[in-house]
Formats: sequence, structure tokens, C-alpha cells
Amino acid sequence: MLCKTYAALAALIGVTVLSACDQPALNADQTDDGAVPPAERGVLLDLPPEARANPDVWPRSATPAAITDEASEARIDEILAQMTLEEKVGQTIQADISAITPADMAAYPLGSILAGGNSAPGGRNWAGAEDWVQLARDFRAAVEAREGARIPLIFGIDAVHGHNNVIGATIFPHNIGLGAARNPDLVGRIAEVTALEVAATGADWTFGPTVAVPRDLRWGRTYEGYGEDPEIVASYAGPVTLGLQGELRAGEVLGVGRIAGSAKHFLADGGTVDGVDQGDAPISEEELIRVHNAGYPPTIDAGVLTVMASFSSWNGVKITGNQTLLDDVLRGPLGFEGFLVSDWNAHGQIPGCTNESCPEAFNAGIDMFMAPDSWRPLYYNTLEQVRSGAITMERLDEAVRRILRVKIRAGLFETERPLEGRYDLIGAPEHRAVARDAVRQSLVLLKNDGVLPVRPDARVLVAGSAADNIGQQSGGWTLSWQGTGTTNADFPGATSIWGGIEEAVTSAGGTAVLSADGSYDEAPDVAIVVFGETPYAEFQGDLDHLAFADPEPLRVLRNLQEAGIPTVSVFISGRPMWTNPEINASNAFVAAWLPGSEGGGVADVLIADEAGQARYDFTGTLSFSWPRHALQTPLNRDMDDYDPLFAYGFGLTYDDDGALDALSEESGVSGDAANPDRYFVEGRFVAPWSLLLRDEGGDSRPGLAPSGESPRGNVAMRTVDGSAQESARALTFTGPARALAWGTAVDLTRQANGEMALLLRYRADSAPEGQVWLGVGEAEIDLTPFMAETGSWQEIKVRLSCFRDLGTNIAAVEEPFSLRADGPAMISFETARLASNEGDAICPAE
Repeated sequence: MLCKTYAALAALIGVTVLSACDQPALNADQTDDGAVPPAERGVLLDLPPEARANPDVWPRSATPAAITDEASEARIDEILAQMTLEEKVGQTIQADISAITPADMAAYPLGSILAGGNSAPGGRNWAGAEDWVQLARDFRAAVEAREGARIPLIFGIDAVHGHNNVIGATIFPHNIGLGAARNPDLVGRIAEVTALEVAATGADWTFGPTVAVPRDLRWGRTYEGYGEDPEIVASYAGPVTLGLQGELRAGEVLGVGRIAGSAKHFLADGGTVDGVDQGDAPISEEELIRVHNAGYPPTIDAGVLTVMASFSSWNGVKITGNQTLLDDVLRGPLGFEGFLVSDWNAHGQIPGCTNESCPEAFNAGIDMFMAPDSWRPLYYNTLEQVRSGAITMERLDEAVRRILRVKIRAGLFETERPLEGRYDLIGAPEHRAVARDAVRQSLVLLKNDGVLPVRPDARVLVAGSAADNIGQQSGGWTLSWQGTGTTNADFPGATSIWGGIEEAVTSAGGTAVLSADGSYDEAPDVAIVVFGETPYAEFQGDLDHLAFADPEPLRVLRNLQEAGIPTVSVFISGRPMWTNPEINASNAFVAAWLPGSEGGGVADVLIADEAGQARYDFTGTLSFSWPRHALQTPLNRDMDDYDPLFAYGFGLTYDDDGALDALSEESGVSGDAANPDRYFVEGRFVAPWSLLLRDEGGDSRPGLAPSGESPRGNVAMRTVDGSAQESARALTFTGPARALAWGTAVDLTRQANGEMALLLRYRADSAPEGQVWLGVGEAEIDLTPFMAETGSWQEIKVRLSCFRDLGTNIAAVEEPFSLRADGPAMISFETARLASNEGDAICPAE
């Protein structure tokens, strides 16, 4: 029997569970649709009054009745009657492909897998479409190998701007650019294309649409929102849902090339204080409804099959555990009839819970735990909690009913997948044409003194580090979670902004030259400088202020300006930023956001046709207000003291007078603003961090000096060359000592929960005579085994959670990076910063 098999497996991993062969009878008070009265749900959080939603004041919406047709519900009844307790609990748990194998899936009755931002077939983010299809087939075959009820898997993935996990896929502009386009039909078409490419690789479900309303530009997920005002989100949510899923029809499955969607993140993820990811939104229920709920009624009315609960809190209570929102509201006035999934181990953040055990989240309304690496103990603990009554059988059946309902409607019980393996759909020309059009519509012109459009026969210099960088123009959530570590070769079929400009200019008889640093042999007629933010996602993308910090683009612009060369700035970013100096140094300034794989769309608007007329005009308008100074956040058009540099809705066309007076270049930012993720980069310690050299005699601080030593001379520092001139620091230890970055304490809890890592680029200049230790805060790991190779630069990533588990107070880190030696050693370092764990971070202590 299956129950004996699972009990044996539990014993093997040391988890004690009750025998699960006998199931309690259903509660006679269970409602017709499977909903369970709150009193019957089991253990719930005790919520304070300010975190209790009042369903009577919420708007009304409803999943189309087609989701619950009589025949489908009767089929669900039959399936439920045949399922064991183990099979029911398994349906409520989702594992990440990095932490589960097909063999595991054959042994455990889990209902879902996902591929997180850093997860891919074989652990290779650069896996091809064929690898994705094979992975999906292997897991489905494992389900077929099970005994008992073979409930099909639902395979979820973050296809958030196209099928952005797969090499060669069409990558669309991120949502912030689509919001600037103000075109619901366009986003619906983009969703259709995304669904086709996802279906071709074997997945069933995307974690979108994102219907967040970001209210603070410092939030690292701002670019995932369509706009600061709920009106854009409300107009887009329905079309995106219909583009992904099509219309729900009674007794019918989703059409060919359609996949399940997931509206996220319910609720107020874009409203947290100071733009802190997974933070708290201390707002009234009226604001919660008016602003942050705006996208949910239209997506529910359109039939979205799943909703994802937010990591964040409302008035101090984690939403993943707030039953008044997840059940009383979402399944009450909002009328949602699909299933509710949690975010990545979000249940573990609820007080009293861990990643491995959380009946409170399930009883609050979570139907499926996203338990990427904690799925196994969570499965056994949830089994035990149902048997003990901490989770009622009625509540479990309610969740499983909802999951089965979605799986039936999504067509997962069907054997035919007509598009799976249609690799010609991945990055198809007609799909790229939609993406290129989206780029054109998303561009916002902020300044133009007449230099645009560029005449086609001009000598055009294209400068800036982002000009020929498809990864940078695509941003986060592109081939990896943070979008880092790519080259143009990783985007077959894509076009960089430089590539588009070169083609447009040369085809019209002009000349185009690429020079990242802005140097040239022959003076150009015009220079187009492409620059901006480098890729990031949540955690890594959170900021303390909005000042654009890279000095190199401004140097290039001013050099060109001084030479009398007209300049056009193309700014790549996931949010508006304070760029007054760069705007002053530009004759034209274009906000290009994160355009994705079709950089040719930028050239379509910037470069004139052979007759000197614009091929396409600018039509995009700001969906987020542009700050007047770097500390002007939050900045939303409904604020009483609203005073932006460029207002929500601003956007020039070629018919407008786009000249600007000189702007203030005082950012308002002090030099010691908090910086949680960069410690030593580009040859310097980044404020507020500074180098301390410590031995038994105390501390010394070399400051900007090229050399220095600790009070008793046990460690000396000097500047040396790394990948660039004087970009590294060499440490010579002659006795016990530490070299460390020290500054104002920062809270790295979110980064540790998100599996960020400390990245150290180092070189062992000689074999150490004792041990060398790498530390974060109070905890250290032994670096000595990684110093066997001398004389060459190496990189190591150590998970922040490793240091946390070894004892670092991760909520107040004053020393985010340290090197300690207990004897003679020589080691140089060039980079010390936080980085995304892309499957390459380790914990040597394990």
C-alpha cells in the first residue's frame, strides 16, 4: 500500500509521522463548493484589528462560472474519493527542479514542480529548449510510474517578460516599459506569444501577470509593475490573463497554446515602506483596496486560474498567514475559484512557522506550498498535522479540490500536447516582430532640442557599455534570477541596440561606429550613448536613493559635449532615476526601460528614413513619475506634495518643443548612504564601508591611502593591479590579524532568505602557512582549502544563509566581509560583494 511506502520513506529521513491508512470522515458542515467555515480550518494566526480585512467593503468580482461546471466537479468528486491522504497532501506541495529528481517524484505524490529563477535542466541556466522539454517529460513519466491515483503535475515557471528562462526565446520589454505603451491590446498579444513559447517547452503555468502597483521607486521589483497608478494595472490585468489562458468555457480545457496564469503577489507587494522587498505596508484598508487590489478583480473576472500570495505584510502581519485576506476576501467578495499558491518558502516567515512546517499558512488559505528545497519535511509534517487535526480534513479536501479544478481546466489530464517540442516557435520571427513593436511603443522621449530623429546618412558614433549588451537591455529575470553573467552569444536571434542602429544607418547609406568609451578617430555628426542600470531582481535591486551612480556615462557625454558633438542618451533602467547631470549633457534623452531581445525597436524610432522623416514617432508616456531629486521617493501623482521633474503621463513626440533649461545637479544624497550589497568593487571600498586592519593592538583605517598596516603590523595592505590598474588590494599577514569591511549595520535578512551569496574574487599569492578564514559578521568559513592554487585569480560564492546558520546576526551586519589569517599568508582581493546564487554558491561548513 502507498501509505506503507510513504511511512517507510519518512523513517529513512528521520521524520516521525502517524500511520496514514485510515482517513477521518468528511465534516457534515462542509459547504457544497468545498469551502470550509473558518472555525473548521484548524490552527490560525491571531490577527490584530488593523490587519483584519472587512469583506463587506471590498469590490465584487468572480471567476467565470465555466470553471466549476457540473461535469468537472463530479469528476473531482470521483478523484477525491479514490485518493489516499498521502496523495492529497502531496498535491498541496510544490518542489523546485533544483531540489527534486524524477526518481523522487516517482516515490512521493507531489502535485507540482517549478523552475525558479536560477533553476534549469541539469543546473544549467543556459539550457536549450530541447533540455526543457526532456525535463518536463521525465517528471511526467515519473508520475505515471506511481501506484495509485496518478494525478498529473502542474509545472510552473517565471515567464514574466516572454519565456525568459530559455535560450533563444523572445524577450519582451519588462512591464514598466509596457506600462509606458498604454496599450492593453499589445500586452494581450505579448501574453499569447509567451504562452505559445512556454507550451512549446513543456511547462503548463506561468507566475504572471504581475499586478503589483509599485509606489516607491527604490523597490528592486519596480520594473515588474506596469505603473505607479492603479489605472494602468486595472486596464492590463484582464487582457494579459486572456492572452495567456484564453476564455474559460464550461466543459472545455484551455485551447492549444494556452497556459495557466497566476495573478501576483496578493497583496500590496508594491506598497512596502521604503521600497523594501518583502517588507510591510502600513496602510489603511481603503488604500489597500483602492491602489493595490486594482488588478485582481479584472484578472479574476477574466478567469485567472491561480493567485500567488505575497511575501510581504499588511500592518505588521505576513499576508501568507492572513486568513481575512486570503480566504474571507479573495474567496468572498473577489470570488476567486482557482487555487492559491504561496511564494518561495514564504510560509517559513510566519511567526511560529519554519520552511518545513506551517499549518497556519495552509489554514489561512494557501492551497499549494511553494517549498522549493523544503518539500520533503514539509510533506511529512503536513501529513502529521492533518492526522492530528491541526489541519482539518475538510480544509485539505478544499485545497485539493481547487488544485484538481485547475488541472482539469488546464487540460493536464489530457495526453495530447500538440505544441510541445515545436522548437520553431521559440523566438519565431512573428514573435520577435511583436516584441520589436513593443519596444517602439515603450520608449519615452524626455528631451529633444532637435537632434532627433537622426538623419540616415549621418556619421553616427554609438557609445556606452550598454550599447552592445543584450543582457543589460533585458534586465533581471533573464536566463537567471538576477539576469547577470550573460553575453550576447546567449541570445541567438536577438539584436542589441547597437545592432539595430548599425543596420538602420548603414542600410540608408550612413556610417555607424561602436566605441564603448566614446573615443573616435573621425568626428561623428552625432553620438548615441547607451547606458544605465545593470541587471538585478529583488534584494539586489533595492536602493536607498535614486541617484544614478555610474560616473562613466557622464564622462563620455561631457567629453562629446565639449567637442561640439550632439548627443542622444538612451537610458536603460528598471525605474526612473535622478539623472539630471546626464540630461544636461544630452541634446536628447530617451527612457528606454528594459527593452529585451529586440533592440532594433530603438533604432526604428531614433533613426529617420531615407527621406529624413521619422519612421516611427514616440508614443510612450511615463507610467511612473520622474524624480526631481534623488531622495524624492515615494513619488506618486495622487500625493499632496507632488512635484516631479517629469509628471506621470509625460512624453514628448517629434512635433513637440523638447528643449529643456539646465537642471539642478544637486542630488541631495550624502556620500555615506547605506549600501547593503557592494563592499569592494572597481578598486575602492564603497560608502559607507571602509577597510579596517585589525590585530591584537587594535584597528587602523587606511582610508584612501594606497597602503597601510594594522597597529602591530600583523597585516599590511597595498594597492595592486587586478583586471584593471590598481583595482585590487594585496594583504600580507605575518601573524594573527583580520582585514575587514566595516560600516553602519545593515539588515541582510531578506538577502539571506533569498539565497544571495558573498562573492569574493581573490588570488592566493603564496600558500598560507596557517589557516585563512572568510567571514560575514560573527561567522567564518575556512578558505584555506580554496587557496591551493597560487598566482591566479579565482572566485568563490558562499551563501549568506551559511554564515547565518553559523551564528552571524544577519539582521545587523557591521562587517559584511572579512579575511582573517592565524599565521603568515599573502592574499589579494579584487571584488567583495553580494551576488545571486545561480546554483554556484556553496557552504563549506556543510
